Amino acid sequence: MSKQHSDKPQIERFKGPAGGWGSVRSLADILPRERLSPAAVAELARQNKPEGFACVSCAWAKSANPLPAEFCEEGAKATAWELTAHRTTPAFFAEHTLSELRGWTDYDLEQHGRLTQPLRYDAATDKYVAVAWEEAFDAIAAELRGLDPKSVVFYASGRASLEATYMYALMARMYGNQNLPDSSNMCHESTSVGLKASIGEATGTTRLHDFEHCDAIFFFGQNVGSNAPRMLHDLKSARDRGVPIVTFNPLRERGLERFTDPQNPVQMATLGETRISTQYHQVKAGGDLAVMMGMAKFLVEWDDAAKASGEPRVLDQAFIDQHTHGVDDFLAAVRAAQWDAIVTEAGISKTDLERAARVYADAKAVLGIYGMGLTQHVKGVENVRMLVNLLLLRGNIGKPGAGPTPVRGHSNVQGQRTVGMTEKTELAPVDKLRELYHFEPPTEKGLDTVEACRGIIDGSVKALIGLGGNFLRAVPETGPMEAAWPNMRLSVQIATKLNRNHLFTGKVTYLLPCLGRIERDIQATGAQVVSVEDSTSCIHGSRGKADPASDHLMSEPAIVGAIAKRILPSNPAVDWDAWVGDYALIRDAIEATYPDKFADYNARLFTPGGFWRGNKAAERIWQTPSGKAEFLAPTSLSATGFADAPGRYRLMTLRSNDQFNTTIYGYHDRFRGVKGTRDVLFMNIHDMAAAGVKRDQIVALESDAEDGETRRLEGLIVTPYDIPAGCLGAYYPEANVLMPLEHHAEESHVPAAKSVPVRIVA
Repeated sequence: MSKQHSDKPQIERFKGPAGGWGSVRSLADILPRERLSPAAVAELARQNKPEGFACVSCAWAKSANPLPAEFCEEGAKATAWELTAHRTTPAFFAEHTLSELRGWTDYDLEQHGRLTQPLRYDAATDKYVAVAWEEAFDAIAAELRGLDPKSVVFYASGRASLEATYMYALMARMYGNQNLPDSSNMCHESTSVGLKASIGEATGTTRLHDFEHCDAIFFFGQNVGSNAPRMLHDLKSARDRGVPIVTFNPLRERGLERFTDPQNPVQMATLGETRISTQYHQVKAGGDLAVMMGMAKFLVEWDDAAKASGEPRVLDQAFIDQHTHGVDDFLAAVRAAQWDAIVTEAGISKTDLERAARVYADAKAVLGIYGMGLTQHVKGVENVRMLVNLLLLRGNIGKPGAGPTPVRGHSNVQGQRTVGMTEKTELAPVDKLRELYHFEPPTEKGLDTVEACRGIIDGSVKALIGLGGNFLRAVPETGPMEAAWPNMRLSVQIATKLNRNHLFTGKVTYLLPCLGRIERDIQATGAQVVSVEDSTSCIHGSRGKADPASDHLMSEPAIVGAIAKRILPSNPAVDWDAWVGDYALIRDAIEATYPDKFADYNARLFTPGGFWRGNKAAERIWQTPSGKAEFLAPTSLSATGFADAPGRYRLMTLRSNDQFNTTIYGYHDRFRGVKGTRDVLFMNIHDMAAAGVKRDQIVALESDAEDGETRRLEGLIVTPYDIPAGCLGAYYPEANVLMPLEHHAEESHVPAAKSVPVRIVA
């Protein structure tokens, strides 16, 4: 096993750009480390290509005219991670108890390799042991049949295909619940709630071609270099056209500063760079509401002056009159907001806010791109709605080059919601399911992630089925969750690799290894293909060709189908075996359920660039109660949901450029200059002086949520960093231990991981 952690970590400033030779060297490190065969390396040439496979990492859009290498550093790491030659076999588990493995790091667990056989937990030996598939399915079904369906949770991570997800959600509803949380609940549910309320659609309105028509781009709380690097090509093209990019982010992220295109021979040979952001403003964590209020206030002041002088208006009054509702209350809130409060909460000067507002006012088509820096706050939904407010003021929704552009995380997380992976009845096709499958779908709201965690802690949740992911590592309140997990009757995880969640067992526990998306999937009618939806609502086919990691693996649809057949009464309208034998039949079922989104699904599956499933707001059709796009005045200028106090900091949990969500590819966060450790506390030098701590000092953080609970993270290396005063940074998921379960976005329940109240304990 490759050792990544070091007892003598290196922390020094990285001076290079995103991309460039740094990316090349990073791939040169991981590909041999995973011992990829030549055939496996060759798979990279098919990544994100028409007739190829959809990257298993992020959900960024896939071009109809792909580059020769249509993958980024992160995507290549994800491919190497899946096609690794390393294996975690039953022999491995014979040598290691789960108690021992809980001392391993996240990296060491996954890097050990692909799971090869279905496993059952044996409490007597504290080990996993191999089990036959049929035995596992029979035992799981027996447990599920004995439980109250309302006590069972069906979680999905965002990786599973549209086909597997549709079957999974249908199985849960026919079983008797819609306890269907997915990773959206942990990242962009604030988008789904906020956009739905504001514009009547739960997803962004833009597509790739909008980058060719915009004349300004505004970024809020998104780290493109680590989390969606392929977008850097679209940003570079925009910058080559002279498009200004204005960025608001607490940290200076290298991908938003400078980029060298690894596929540009001239840039690589000359060490050339493209400057990405033309303005870069380091907003305080939770200060985006104030930023957007400040920009709106300038627009309104300038518009008032224009009206008085007879000059062209700054606001798009014709659009506002025709397409929006509630503008008067919003404008009143803007006029009432005080500059001192705006500047204090934003952490940015009024002059800088004016510079940003001027770029916005001068642009005719603006993309508003954002990530979890907006959604993962107590006021995360208000953040999203405030961005929409800003776009509506100048008619920047529903025209070429303009619109909200949320950057979603896992490769199919958005698509899973599209095909029914939701706990909300209003988002589920209840009537259609009743018509097609002749059963009465549940209509009471199911459990989301936070509610599922509450149920696990209080004992009301008796079983959790995980379709991928590392649920226990991803959620807040790590200590109580790990303590409560063994109280569940049943824990089933469908996975490709071993992770920390698998080390915490229920009374009955199974670990079921599945095929990866890149691998060949042979069923009764031959080789199968699957599909995913990207961040821009385009559907892509994905064809796996690599040899499976083991002859004992099953596909996710086959696993879901096998469980469904055992726990559900026979239903002639649902032929699980036929669906597993031919995934095209599942797509026919999806098309029948969602005819407006998936017409000619099979015929359009491999459309270059994907086929767009549509978005009414992009056509300026507003599916809201008023029939118009809705303005909403924010209730606060701070999104944190807690007051500042002496000694209290706003902690942001961060991902390195050597990880994807809970998957840790290595210990080299190149962009932040950290190598050999993840036990780092990024801190403003003035805060260090005020707190009396020094560089490289080892400190602990404690939760400061004032809820009577003690949460503590030890062993952090104090690292001076360019971060706003009063804010701290530490790596996710390790810092989840500090986050209270009830510290979440108010309407969406997304954990508020970008502003957690903490104190330093020296």
